[in-house]
Amino acid sequence: MASSYQSSPMVSNCNSHKISHTNGTKVFHQNQVVVVLVPFPAQGHLNQLLHLSRIILSHNIPVHYVGTATHNKQAIIRAQGWDPKSVANIHIHDFKVPSFPSPLPNPNAKTKFPSHLLPSFESSSNLREPVAKLLQSLSSVAKRVVVIHDSLMASVVQDAINIANCENYTFHSVSAFTMFLYFCDAMAKEKTLGEKNSHRYYHDIIPDEVPSLEGCFSTEFIDFITSQHEFRKFSKGTIYNTTRAIERPYMELLENIASTKTHWALGPFNPLVVDEKKSYKGSKKHFCMEWLDKKDANSVIYVSFGTTTAFSDEQIRELAIGLEQSKQSFIWVLRDADKGDVFDVNEVRRIELPKGFEERVGVEGVGLVVRDWAPQLEILGHPSTGGFLSHCGWNSCMESITMGVPIAAWPMHSDQPRNRVLVTEVLKVGLVIKDWVHRDELVAASSVETAVKKLMATKEGDAMRQRAMNLRSVIMKSMDEGGVSRVEIESFIAHITR
Repeated sequence: MASSYQSSPMVSNCNSHKISHTNGTKVFHQNQVVVVLVPFPAQGHLNQLLHLSRIILSHNIPVHYVGTATHNKQAIIRAQGWDPKSVANIHIHDFKVPSFPSPLPNPNAKTKFPSHLLPSFESSSNLREPVAKLLQSLSSVAKRVVVIHDSLMASVVQDAINIANCENYTFHSVSAFTMFLYFCDAMAKEKTLGEKNSHRYYHDIIPDEVPSLEGCFSTEFIDFITSQHEFRKFSKGTIYNTTRAIERPYMELLENIASTKTHWALGPFNPLVVDEKKSYKGSKKHFCMEWLDKKDANSVIYVSFGTTTAFSDEQIRELAIGLEQSKQSFIWVLRDADKGDVFDVNEVRRIELPKGFEERVGVEGVGLVVRDWAPQLEILGHPSTGGFLSHCGWNSCMESITMGVPIAAWPMHSDQPRNRVLVTEVLKVGLVIKDWVHRDELVAASSVETAVKKLMATKEGDAMRQRAMNLRSVIMKSMDEGGVSRVEIESFIAHITR
């Protein structure tokens, strides 16, 4: 049965590999290059490659974004900072995979890694066959098929090596700083790390105290990561959502330590200027934006811990008390971690706050609690937002830095502890609420209060805000004609369309 883009102008049902277009897109010509993006099925990964799809599409290159129907829908409805209607110009392929359990996150787990998502991750390996069929079909009607796949989806695209006019590029969803440290860890484990490539050798650009990986991942997820390694050898190069404007030293270290690959810093992927009118498609803007409109410049701290953090009731209570006692205005996105299927709402935890908390902060106009999906990029880009209490996921870090907002860092798992080091010690646009060595401890309300006050109401916090705005300015200039980021993306586009 032929696949056609008939289910919706935004989402295609691709149950077979034959490609046809019914949405006004021209049929491929033999001299065209097409790009296929294969994201990992977690929000922070889905989002980054959807943003990259838009960037590549702006160079008049046909783009195909593949995944399960559930995860594609998740990525699209949560897209921020640009006109959602433009997704219609991206060919979204919904592939079927076996159903997977979608358990609730465990807020009382010893480690914060979202192990409840593993069934969803493991199910994604079943995308190999439909992706292979799609690549084979595209290869017959295009000059070249360029595959950009998440590093955790390397096994899914392994068959591309058997297609003559197909080439792979690996996308790493973390910072160049963090990726370099991962390389060092791996080489040390294999005893191939020399003094020249040690953390100590690079003491001028790598802080002395780098958090260990202990507690960052579950054993099962480490096994999943390891299972992808052997397939990355087929990759022609690596892509990062960063810019040499802020991470040049670490990009150069990566080029030195992994010199057999070409390394591309194609970020920032997220829009640098948010057009609210386009973002809301002409509908009424989110209520939190109207709330922000009434606040003074840089007076509000945005509190959000991403899509994979599940706090215990006790920790929620301490955080609430600390925010209230700080006397600083805040928007708090209070929602549980995503389930593997975010649309499965049959059983969802309702997080309880201290009695009367929402009423008190609401009446006083000090705080706003958002219990559903919030427009993070728009919030960070609003002039009233002056700080971000964050888990330091790389998406959040890049969005905060590009919007000129400093960070109060509270890492949870994965790359977050090392992103914290980059933000607070290297770029110096943030402070630490909870360091990794104390990851098993409860953060008291007094610690939250102190950190929020320091970021929002002291000269030290003002200095961080100014440095963050300076970094934003540097990044903006890097995107101008002749700027380092603009040159890099143009170089990549020229390379894949050669």
